[in-house]
Amino acid sequence: MEVFLKGLADAFRLLWHLDPALLETVGLTLRVTLGALAIALVLGIPTGAAVGLARRLPGRFIIVPVIYTGMALPPVVVGLFVYLLLSNQGPLGSLGWLFTPTGMVMAQTIIAFPLVVGLTMTAVQSVAPQLRTQLLSLGATRRQVALVTLAEARIGVTAAVVAAYGSIISEVGAVMLVGGNIKGETRVLTTAIVLETRRGNFAMAIALGVILLALAFLTNLVFHRLQVRQGGP
Repeated sequence: MEVFLKGLADAFRLLWHLDPALLETVGLTLRVTLGALAIALVLGIPTGAAVGLARRLPGRFIIVPVIYTGMALPPVVVGLFVYLLLSNQGPLGSLGWLFTPTGMVMAQTIIAFPLVVGLTMTAVQSVAPQLRTQLLSLGATRRQVALVTLAEARIGVTAAVVAAYGSIISEVGAVMLVGGNIKGETRVLTTAIVLETRRGNFAMAIALGVILLALAFLTNLVFHRLQVRQGGP
C-alpha cells in the first residue's frame, strides 16, 4: 500500500512540475497512438463498410473469418512480424524504420486495422436492409448508399474507434520489439512502465501507470461525448 501511495504522489509531482522527460514520453505516446489510429480509420472504415454492404462478396466466407482472426491478433506476434519486415534482412529493411516511431506506428496500425474493419462491418450490417433498398429505388448511387448507411451506423463506428484506440494506447509487446524502448527516441508510457518495473522502481512505474490511465480516460471521455451527441448511450 505504501508503494502504491508513493506512486500516486510521484504521479502528481511529475504532472505538477511538468517533468520534461515525462512530457516527451507522453507526447511520443500520443503521436504514435493517434498516428496509427488515424491511418487505421482512413483504411479500415471504408473497408469495413464495403465488406458489410457487399452481401454477395466473392470469397466472403474466407474474408470475414480472416477479419475476425485479425481482431484477436496477439500484439507481440504483430511486433515480431513487423520486426522481421523492417530488419536489415527483411524486405522493408532499406526504409530504416526499425527502432523508430514510424515503425511503431506501422505495428500499431496493423493491430488497430482489423478492429476498425470488423466493428465497422458489424455496425453497417446492423442497419436495416430496407434502407439500402429504399435509397437505391430513389436513384442513389452506391457511394451515396454507403455514406448514408455509415451515418446510420455512426454509433457502432464510434465504438470501433474507441476499441481500436484502447487496444493500441495500452499495447507494449509490439512497440517494444519494433521501437526498442530507446530513451528520447522510442520510449512510450507502456515501455517506460516495463523498464521501471524491471529496475524495481515500483513507485515510478505506478506513477506512469496512473498517467497512462488518466490519458486513456480523458481521450475516451472525448469519444464518449461524441457518441452521446450522436444519440448513443
